[in-house]
Amino acid sequence: MAQNRGMAMKFLDPDDPFFGKTWVRVVTVAAPFAWSLVEFFRIGSPGWGIIFLAAAAYAAWMLFFKGKSKG
Repeated sequence: MAQNRGMAMKFLDPDDPFFGKTWVRVVTVAAPFAWSLVEFFRIGSPGWGIIFLAAAAYAAWMLFFKGKSKG
């Protein structure tokens, strides 16, 4: 098995070309946020709502606030 020494795989990589377009980043944050609202208010499952809300918050942090790495 080959190992990538010094290069850790990121869970959500803002440097990936897939996230180059703004609308893709917005949808990546909005989809789990919208589903968290469904879980909270429609289905009535606060546990899953918290999980999806955390996923949306993490995506927002990585894609909008932390942003691409320099270099």
